[in-house]
This record gives sequence, C-alpha cells and structure tokens, in this order.
Amino acid sequence: MSRTLFTLLLISLLAASCLPAPVTVPPSPIARTETPPSADIPLQHITFTPSAADIPNPERGFYEGVELGETDLTWRPAETGNHLLYLNARLDDYRDRDLTDEYLAELEDFFIAARQAGLKTIVRFSYNDGETYPAPAPDASLEQVLRHIEQLAPVLEANKDVIAWLEAGFIGAWGEWHTSASGLDSPEAKAAIRDALYRHFPQDRFILFRQPADFTRWYPQPLTEEQAFTPTDQARTGHHNDCFLASEDDEGTYYDYDGSLKIEEWKTYIAQMSRFTPLSGETCAPNPPRSDCPTALAEMERLHWTALNEAWHPDVIQGWKDQGCYAEIRNRLGYRLTLLEASFPTEIHPGETFPMQIRLQNTGFAAPMLPRPVYLVVGQLFTVVLPVDPRRWEPGKHDLSASLSLPADTFASLGASLPPGEYALALWLPDPSVSLHEDPRYAIQFTNENIWDAEHGWNVLGSLTVRE
Repeated sequence: MSRTLFTLLLISLLAASCLPAPVTVPPSPIARTETPPSADIPLQHITFTPSAADIPNPERGFYEGVELGETDLTWRPAETGNHLLYLNARLDDYRDRDLTDEYLAELEDFFIAARQAGLKTIVRFSYNDGETYPAPAPDASLEQVLRHIEQLAPVLEANKDVIAWLEAGFIGAWGEWHTSASGLDSPEAKAAIRDALYRHFPQDRFILFRQPADFTRWYPQPLTEEQAFTPTDQARTGHHNDCFLASEDDEGTYYDYDGSLKIEEWKTYIAQMSRFTPLSGETCAPNPPRSDCPTALAEMERLHWTALNEAWHPDVIQGWKDQGCYAEIRNRLGYRLTLLEASFPTEIHPGETFPMQIRLQNTGFAAPMLPRPVYLVVGQLFTVVLPVDPRRWEPGKHDLSASLSLPADTFASLGASLPPGEYALALWLPDPSVSLHEDPRYAIQFTNENIWDAEHGWNVLGSLTVRE
C-alpha cells in the first residue's frame, strides 16, 4: 500500500461571485503551513460503494480498428463502449515517394473526428497488411521511411492530445519489425528508425515495439521506478504483443535472434517495464487451454496489460465470453480506480486548518500511463492541485493524507469573501491538455456508485459547509 502525505495552504483564491469558473491554485511551489489541524473540528467518515459497472476511462480498455477516411466517429463510444481507437495508417501508395498534402490533411481530419467523439487513439504506420507473409513484405527504403517520419511529425505533435501512444510501425509485415523486403529489419536500419521516432514523434508519448529481442538488446536492464517517466528513450519504450496467447511462445514473440527461447526471462523483464509503460496488442489465434480464461487473466495481471484489440481474434474473445471472464477483462484492462473511504470535516471556518484522508484502490491490471493532474474541488469556488502522480497508482491500495487551510486573511487581502454555505467536495482528474482540460469525457471516473458528476467530470466525495 502506498501513502502520500501533504500539507497545503490554499492561497490566491477569489470568491465564486467574482469569477464564473473555479480558481486553480498552481501545483508548485506548494506553500506549507505549520499550523496543526484543529482538534475539535468534527469529521465525517464516508465509505464508498464500489461499482461493478463497465465504466470506460481514457487511455485504457478494449479498442477496435479504424481506417483513414472515416470522418464521423461520434457513434462509436455509445455503440461499442470503447474509448480507444486503433489507427493502422497505411502508406502502401507512398513506398517510393513523399506523403502528399492530401494524405496529411486526411490524417488531420481523423484526429479532429476522434476529438469530436471523445476518443483517444493508438497509431501505427505501415506499408502493407502482411499479404505476402511469411515471404518478405513490401515496404519503403530507409531513406523514404525517415522522410515520412519527418513529414508526419508536425501532424502528430499538433494532435497528441488525442494520441494515447504510438506503435513503432513502418518496418516489414504489418509494420511489426520483421520480414522486410527492403532490409529494414537489420539491426542498423532498426536503430536508425528507432532514433528517428524518438527524435521526431511527440516527446511526451510512448512508442511501443513489437519484438522483445529488440528492446532487451537496447536496454539490457528493465526500466526502474526511478527511471520511469523521465525524458529518456527507455522511459518512452513500451511493448505491443500481437499474438498474445496464440502459442507457448506467442508465435515467436519470445524467440531471440540467435534462436534461443526466452519466455520466462522476457516476461519478467516486460512485467517490470509495463509497470510504467503501456502493454497492448491482440490475440491472433485460439490456442486452448493457454488462450482460455485462467491463463489470460493471470498473464494480463502479471504483465500489466493496458489495452487489447476487441476485434481480433474473434474466437478468442468469444471464448472469454463463453467462459465468463470477458467482463472482468473488460473492467481490468489498464487502471480501475475505486474510492474506498474518506474523512474530512462536516464544516469549517476560514482560517482553520483541517485534515483530510482518502483511501483508494486500483483493481486494474496496470496504472494510468499518461500524466494528469489531481485536483481537489470545493464547489464552484476553487480548485487546488494535489501533489500526487496517478501514474504511481499501481494495482493495490493507496492512501492520501492532507492538511488543508482556508486562510481568512488571504481572502480579505484580495477584497473577496468566502461565502458561507454548503459546497460539494470532489476529486477532478482532467486531461492535462488545454484542448481537452474542460471536457468531462476525458476526465477519469472512479468506479463507484453515485459519485460521478458527468457535467463537470468530478468524483464527488461529499459536502462541506463553510461557516462565517
């Protein structure tokens, strides 16, 4: 169980009557108060009711594929229940030439449509659909690939708000970094393309690679807790497994280039790196009993799966439904955050310091992967950023303890007042991007009964009365 303790002085606040929107206290620097909480402040202790409902949340869960050219995506969340889309953007027509302005505009239109629909996307670029596999698949020359990466970079950067992560793509069959007709699967070509992806694609987005034989060579030791979420190439490196459970070695996923089989060694490596980087992919063939529920659940939990293609393989997905584990997989892919209990005052006066405690649990397979702020919201008055990082909320229980103050002299110095009354107290985890920050479809919803304020994207803890 992790514990986070912090003391916050809520400063630079304005009354709600002065502003139409809450005032946000910046996360840094954090002003601290040494005044201990008043011993006689009455506290309310709330136990929250977990929900078993299918609650979609950003950057996690099942996804389905889509092609460029589909400009209306608004029907998808309600129809599928999924808030992730997978775009395999085909470059077959550009194997020997630059991308056209028309292609780049079509890519831009796709991201606009995703934003309108409230969706996040996983993006891969490829030059074929594996139609010649196992014979080498047609792709582009190294020089052309590097040029395409440079051309795509501005569009991806401008639309990274709706990109969950990218798959490395470009090389060989399906863009999966093997069987290239142009020699792109050589170590030298792979390194050149890897470096170009890291250099040109959005710096704050992960890039997922298909072959453990590649990233275990680049980084012999798996990502550590201290290295996670730093601006290094390794901290941005994730894994996609596109033949999950299809055989004992997942159809060659765990074979090294010297022919040796490293199933357990590489699963241990991936289990560590996927604490901090996404693991996603798909099944590619039924393979009972390995593809049945017991093994599927055990491996998804061990390897911290964040997302999975719901469309492939249909027989495997149907098997999970028939065996009764589909709903659990759907709920647990990625993170599933649930409030357990909270303690905070029933009423306060300006100038008082009051305690607050929150216990939550993540019953998902993984932690949230992208950064986002955690706000404490007091009605329409103000918000304060709590100094916690949801990416550290790995599966298990987490305690947050705070001492908060509403200083009366700060309000007086601003010529404002703190109106007495009853206010909702809520946690708000919005998307950090300016374009999506106020869109409740992109805020994280805790999986509890009767706490979700869909209009604002708040998780309501209870109410707090402010006295004169």
